[in-house]
Parts: sequence; C-alpha cells; structure tokens
Amino acid sequence: MPIEKIFSSFQISAAGLNANRRWMDAIAENLANAQTTRTDQGGPYKRKITSFAEVQKQVAVQGKGHEFKLPMALTEGTHLSTMDNGMDSETNGQVEANVSEDNASPRLVYDPDHPDANSEGYVAYPAVEVANEMVDLITASRAYEANVTVLNAAKSMMKKALEI
Repeated sequence: MPIEKIFSSFQISAAGLNANRRWMDAIAENLANAQTTRTDQGGPYKRKITSFAEVQKQVAVQGKGHEFKLPMALTEGTHLSTMDNGMDSETNGQVEANVSEDNASPRLVYDPDHPDANSEGYVAYPAVEVANEMVDLITASRAYEANVTVLNAAKSMMKKALEI
C-alpha cells in the first residue's frame, strides 16, 4: 500500500476542517457587519456566502482491456454525477470552499436622522439575517466537530495498528 493512501483520511479531515473554518470566518464577518451601511466600495456591506466543491484529482477511463488515469479538474458538480459509464473518479480529499458576495438587495429601513439616509429617509442595511447566520454558524461548528472526531478516530486506529 502506498504511503499516501495511509494518510488520506488525515488529508480528507484536514480539508474539511479548513473548509468549515472558512465558512465560519465568512459567517463571523457577516455578523460583524450586519449593521454596516457604508463600505469603502460604497453602499452597505454585502453578505458573504460560502459554497463547497470537491476537487477531483483524476478520472480512470476503462475500455477494451486498458485503463487510463487522466488528471482532471471538475468545473461543475453535475459534470460527473454518475460513474456508470466505465469511469471511476478519484479525489484527493480536498474540498474547495469558495466565498463570494451575495447579490441580494439591501433591506431598507426608514430612519431619516441616520447620516446614510437617502432623500426619502431610508437607510440601506446589509441583507444579513442574524438568526439565519447563527443557524449556519451552528451547522458549520458541528461539521467542524465531526471532522475533528474523524481525525481523532483515524489517529487512534493508526496508533492501534502500530501496537500490533
């Protein structure tokens, strides 16, 4: 067994930990800027959203007694949704966490005394729902804890294997 296969569970858990940390960082930034009405770019703060994608390492194509392993990058999750055409994909355990800005329109609150109020007295606040962000934070935290548990279980199994 190649040495890189032995540590693949550590790599997968570490990738999950990194992705969940980036998710929690984006949520923390959203919560910190939930009332920010003016940014350097102008206008209210734009909420950060996180999306996840598995990074493909290679794909194996089988046919007529030959197998080819080709390096690949998956550009969209639906490209290889089923692997029943003689193809088998191998991942490197990496999860890519992409953070982008939400294009939702800001919520308008009537406050004519606010320095950022428009001519009609409305202030544009970020489209950040604190309750939803807290739910996402709990979800990300639980996913992080699950990856720590997997990492500890893999470490324990390796320690037991070395005792034999």
